[in-house]
Amino acid sequence: MEFINKTLGEVIGQLANDYPSNLAFKFPYKNYERTWKEFDKETDEIAKGFMALGIKKGDKVSIWTSNTPEWALTLFSATKIGAILVTVNTSYKIFELEYLLTQSDTKALVMMGGFKDSDYVEIVHNLFPDLKSSHDGVVSSDAMPFIERIIFAGEETPEGMLNFADLKELGKSVSDDVLKIAKDSCDKDDVINIQYTSGTTGFPKGVMLTHYNIINNGKSIGDGMKFSIDDKLCICVPFFHCFGLVLAMMACITHGTAMVPLDYNPVKVMSAISNERCTAVHGVPTMFIAMLENAGFEEYNFSSLRTGIMAGSPCPINVMKQVIERMNMSELVIVFGQTESSPGCTMTTTEDSTEHRVSTVGKAFEGVTCKIVDPETGEEVAVGQTGEFCAKGYNIMKGYYKMPEATAQAIDKDGWLHFGDLCTVDKNGYYKVVGRLKDMIIRGGENIYPKEIEEFLYTVPQVSDVQVVGIPSEKYGEEVMAFIILRKDAEITEQELKDIIKANMARHKVPSHIRFVESFPVTASGKIQKFKLRDEAIEILKLQEAAKIETA
Repeated sequence: MEFINKTLGEVIGQLANDYPSNLAFKFPYKNYERTWKEFDKETDEIAKGFMALGIKKGDKVSIWTSNTPEWALTLFSATKIGAILVTVNTSYKIFELEYLLTQSDTKALVMMGGFKDSDYVEIVHNLFPDLKSSHDGVVSSDAMPFIERIIFAGEETPEGMLNFADLKELGKSVSDDVLKIAKDSCDKDDVINIQYTSGTTGFPKGVMLTHYNIINNGKSIGDGMKFSIDDKLCICVPFFHCFGLVLAMMACITHGTAMVPLDYNPVKVMSAISNERCTAVHGVPTMFIAMLENAGFEEYNFSSLRTGIMAGSPCPINVMKQVIERMNMSELVIVFGQTESSPGCTMTTTEDSTEHRVSTVGKAFEGVTCKIVDPETGEEVAVGQTGEFCAKGYNIMKGYYKMPEATAQAIDKDGWLHFGDLCTVDKNGYYKVVGRLKDMIIRGGENIYPKEIEEFLYTVPQVSDVQVVGIPSEKYGEEVMAFIILRKDAEITEQELKDIIKANMARHKVPSHIRFVESFPVTASGKIQKFKLRDEAIEILKLQEAAKIETA
């Protein structure tokens, strides 16, 4: 692969020069459509607006909107002047937002009115009581000494805030020459994005990623999908997540591929694919399952689709096969990684066999070295053996913002990023994800990998979706529990399911408990929160005492 030695601003400028009239963005539900030339010009205007507010290289600009035009405009405008975009999870509430703004040293916050059950305006007014009596979004806070501006992305501007549209007018006071000086100060190895990782314990950590990290990771992904200027990607995964920012947006800008972004809704996504003749769509497994099982699925035209990525959580083989067959995605691929690796490390490509594309997470990216090690000794294991996945290369983060100890725990002294994922690799270099170190269930000394049981349950006709978790047990230390969503109108009992599993898998892998549910708890990016399922099981089964038992 030929690596790109440019900044984000330079990449957009190159696209504007090479393909000025080609479609860059079309937000089908936002009445926003721009060519590369138009988008480059608009981001210049907004970049100057940020400069007029005093935003300069190294300053943090937080973005708290869903997949809106303002999100994309803020990213490329801020990075043109060397500011660092801090991505905010759309499901955050007041405690989480205050932590992020404080820990990241945010100088300006760009926000929408709210999303789903979060009222952003109320949250921000509660954090900054004086904002309502302010002017042009000027704020000050003893608790957050860096923050200076609140910018609203929407039509009806709340009290005290500056409207995003006003940035263009403000930018007229900044000359093109001054903007050029700011652009020229940017370097490909500068940190351009801070993404906060969500964990089950402790405070979120800000992953620092550079231009070079995310641009080249996007290029690797776009290469693997054979993206070109003739493609059009439907982006329904959230921008604030690496899935949306890198696997989608960066993969497109490195190949001149048009983008059709929207917030996920199965009907709207299927409509966008059909109406805009998209050639690709990305999603986590639950997103694809919701589309496949939608009552109106057959009404939509998927003939334009060719490829896409299923990632973000373990990908059920049966679901992948259905997507390939029923959604015309014959070149569906998988990318495996984590935010700390920009995020991709391995990938299946359009040239891999169907078997490899549905049963592995592919081979290592060019420029990325991967290995499987024994979690106890750190020694590399033999081909085919299970161990922890580690990677090093151009894509590894600069570190966690203001958290040197946490960085040292994640990246060892030799530069290897330790994932916490249990994987195997075959003699041809194809990796498989077995599970998570924390997800692995140890039942009476037997190691059980939830993914193996989940994959089998997906083959049961009545099962739509499944999540297997370990629950505390006084007798065995841990036992297996399966949470299952049944297909519409399907009927099967807990015992019938257990009998099917027992007939096909080892006795110790048969779940001690099965619970039928309507949905799973998920993050805003669609990742299923297994720890919440485990907590729910402890409550339902009254396992509080067993949960208190300490283990080595």
